[in-house]
Formats: sequence, structure tokens, C-alpha cells
Amino acid sequence: MPKQSKVTIYSVAERAGVSISTVSLAVNAPHRVSESTRARVIAAAGALGYRLGAPAGRETTGTRITVAAPFSTYSTYFRRFAGMLARARDTAVELTAHDLDSAASASAPLLDALPARRGVDGLIVMGVPLGTAATRASRESALPLVLIDVRRARPVGHEAPVVLVDDKEGGRLVGEHLRERGHRRVVYLGEPQLSQDYISAGTLRMEGLSEFVEFDRVTCPLGADPTRALKAALSAPDAPTAIVANHDELASRAWRSVTSLGLSVPDDVAIVGFDDGPLADGLGLTTVRQPFEESGRAALELVLGLTAGTSAPVRRIDLVPSLVVRGSTDGGAAPHPGASAGR
Repeated sequence: MPKQSKVTIYSVAERAGVSISTVSLAVNAPHRVSESTRARVIAAAGALGYRLGAPAGRETTGTRITVAAPFSTYSTYFRRFAGMLARARDTAVELTAHDLDSAASASAPLLDALPARRGVDGLIVMGVPLGTAATRASRESALPLVLIDVRRARPVGHEAPVVLVDDKEGGRLVGEHLRERGHRRVVYLGEPQLSQDYISAGTLRMEGLSEFVEFDRVTCPLGADPTRALKAALSAPDAPTAIVANHDELASRAWRSVTSLGLSVPDDVAIVGFDDGPLADGLGLTTVRQPFEESGRAALELVLGLTAGTSAPVRRIDLVPSLVVRGSTDGGAAPHPGASAGR
């Protein structure tokens, strides 16, 4: 196999039967070339021993890792990224962020074009499942890849290593806590899931929750006001006495909705969130603390091991959440809201 120093982008283009500009597009704007063309470019680069985007003679100043996630949709991915930054501090590791669309907002959320950049040595993808094309592209280009918070509904061959938080256990923690306080029926408030290509964290949390309490699922689009939907759920016969929100920001909107309906937290309705951060602490919100920073550090360790060729054969890391109890559930079981006038 030719040494990388003797192989150029011209060699890759000639072997793949495409122009130099097409090779460049396949690396920097994969959505602008067809899947078959990109596959030919990747195969040609692999056969020649050429790392796409790393020009011959480039002096390597450190390991470059791209981190892709729906950062602009969910702020918690910044906390995972912060864990990576802390791990990379005082090292020769360079991290760059790439924003993705949320999986929950798309009917076909599979990521089929890897957001690789020039000179990237490894890739971490958070929160969005990879499609068959992206999985194959990673394998054929030998690009080290690690996933966080990604659960495909159906396997796509050789899966990349993944770091997960045990969301089902998080649901169990909430269900047991509410059951101990006398709640029997709750609302689970989350965003609608448009695709069945992945298993969402909310799905697993509801499974764990159902082991202890009954629940009514209420969906609320990203950024929408849940008041109308919650009013219908909380005014029904045998109404739920607690709300479990899929994340703390949604829990804060549910809290505002509950008070706008003339109910109080936690005396009329208890509220629980997921994530734990300054918002939950400031509100006095009972929530499930997720080890976000730890998951980021673990993923970076995995991908650095892969880039160095020293990684142990670890395919999956499962981290355990914990429950943080605050004032939003301290009132015990709430009576039916319609009966509050008779107390």
C-alpha cells in the first residue's frame, strides 16, 4: 500500500473516476453528492491509504475530534460537551462542535451523511441515530466513531461503541418515589416522537415508570405551551395527581401551566423532571440527575482509544442516574383537583 505521504487528493480522484472537486464535496459537503459517489470516493481513499481531508505533508499538531449533536435544541448536550472539554484540557486534543437537527422533530431522523471535517481524527455523535449509509461510511473510511444517547430500533450491522444513561432505571426511581407519596396515576409529558427508527429516552422512562404507577401520556411539541393539554388531563375523572416531564425545561413550562389553572405545586399537583441543573435547583424541582459530564468524558476516552489503536473492546457503557428530591413533590399525594374547593 502506498505511504500516505505519496498519495494525494489527485490520486483519490483518479482511482474513484471523479473530479477533485467531487472528492472535496464528498468530504466537506456530503449531502451534495450521491451516496454511490461518496462510497466510491471513500473506497478509493481506503485502498490508497489516504485519510480523507488530511493532505499529505500536513503536520499533525494534535488529535482532532468532531462532536455532533442537536446542541441548539437541547442544552444538556452542552453539558456532555463540557465533560469532554474538561477531559481534553491541557492535552493536544482539539474538539469542534457541529449542530444537528433533533431526532424528535424529524419523521426520518437518521443521520446519513457524517459531519466529518478536514483533518478530523475521530467523531462523536450524540442524540441522533446513524443510518445505514453513515454507518458504512464510517466503517469504510476507518473513521473512529463513538455514540452517546443513541439507540437504534433496528441494528445496522457492526454498531459503533455507545455511552448510555439507564433511562428505564430513571423512570423506576420516579415511579417509586411518587408511589411512596401516595400517587397512583400521573401524566407523562414529552415531545411527540415522529419516527420509529430509534428508541427514545422517554419510551424507556415510561416503561420504568409504569412498574409503579399508571400514567397518561401527553405530548407537547418543542417550545409549545402545554397548558391546554394539561388542563384536559388534570380535569378528567380520576385525574392524575402528578406530572413527570421528559426534561426540566418542559417541567418548568408544566409548572407555569399548573399555576395558571389555579392549582398549586405540590399541594394539588406534584411535578418531576429529568436532567438536574441550575433550573431545577432554582425552582425546587424534584428531578432525575443524569451524569452528563461523565458520559462526555467516557465517550471521549473511547474515541481517543480508537484513534490511538489502544482501545479495549468496549462496545457499550451504561451510566446510572439518581433521584434528587426537592419541594415540587414534598406535599405527598395530591387530591383530585376538582375536589380542592371542598378541603
